[in-house]
Amino acid sequence: MTQTRTRLERGRSALGPALELVHTGRAPTRAVLTAELGVTRATAGAVAAELEALGLIQVDSRPLGAAGAQGRPSHRLSIAPHGPVVLAAQVHADGFRAALVGLGGRIVATAPGCMTVPADPAHVIDAVVEAGAQLLRETGRRCVGAGLAVPSAVAEPEGTALNPLHVAWPAGAPVRELFTRSLAAAGVRGDDRGPLMGFAGNDVNLAALAEHRHGAGGGAQHLLCVATGHRGVGGALVLDGRLHTGSAGLALEVGHLTVNPEGPPCHCGSRGCLDIEADPLAFLTAAGRDPGPELSLLQQARDLLREEYPTDGSVRAAVEQLIDRLGLGLANLVNILNPDRIILGGLHRELLEADPERLRAVVAERSLWGRSGGVPILPCTLDYNSLVGAAELAWQPVLDDPLAALGVS
Repeated sequence: MTQTRTRLERGRSALGPALELVHTGRAPTRAVLTAELGVTRATAGAVAAELEALGLIQVDSRPLGAAGAQGRPSHRLSIAPHGPVVLAAQVHADGFRAALVGLGGRIVATAPGCMTVPADPAHVIDAVVEAGAQLLRETGRRCVGAGLAVPSAVAEPEGTALNPLHVAWPAGAPVRELFTRSLAAAGVRGDDRGPLMGFAGNDVNLAALAEHRHGAGGGAQHLLCVATGHRGVGGALVLDGRLHTGSAGLALEVGHLTVNPEGPPCHCGSRGCLDIEADPLAFLTAAGRDPGPELSLLQQARDLLREEYPTDGSVRAAVEQLIDRLGLGLANLVNILNPDRIILGGLHRELLEADPERLRAVVAERSLWGRSGGVPILPCTLDYNSLVGAAELAWQPVLDDPLAALGVS
């Protein structure tokens, strides 16, 4: 009896690690799961069966064996196609987007919203939560968590937005508290266990987390992510699978690296920061274009790059200028952090694709580590990676302890 209880406890303690392995695609079969967990085949089978009973994964008991393969083929493991979801939300300088995201980083449904982001963050948070609640009503999916991405450093553990430079919010806005309150008001609940606790994080941090688990950052031990979305430049570092957020959530504010000492004044009080030298507005300005109100700055910059580079000389010169500024910033970060991979998101991804050799040459020339062998610089691969990262925050309690998070005794 004691041996049976010990085996059961061992199997249940492996539920979270097993779910994370399937969630991140690192255990596509039960044989791989057995090896990764370091348990017996029987225990791995019991773990997989329990995760399937919870509606989280799907076990294919009749897999197709490879031609000529020896022995019995292993059962395949995948995310349950109609399993629970989390509500993911993102607020940016041009509005918001809501989504329902399943395990594996799969976006089930999404809804954009454009609005001038008001000085009171509660207004836009209420709007994005209502959009997410509508998606839940339309799909009828079970919701087990909620995460919010915002364009600001988010202090931990308070969940306050400390420096929302590109939206008109006051410093220290309690975004996590507002998000949790809005979820309750919209009736977004976790089964019968009452209102959901909302999570909140910086948008680029969350993009990096998503890319590490499901995209271009997979397998990196020291992953540096730099991106520009609608305004400004953000950075993030993932170490051994975990976000490095510093002592209070404020690490990697890379937008305020000086890359042009004689450049224009920055919102932070300095001059020539990466934040204003390498974002969509900087690109449009360098190309001599006056941005209009009909599209977001990011979309206008993307359209200009795709349609007029390299035929238009002013656009080509603007691309070269931004690449040089970005490359200088990346070189400084390489010298300080020594990452084993760099991924670029937003407009930076498209600058890399426009002239990859120029960017890599600037980084190699300006960095000690670049000259000694180089650091791979790759484009981000996920659509809506900040949204997927916000979902990762919400999924984390389930990954840590599926039974407790789902209210199963």
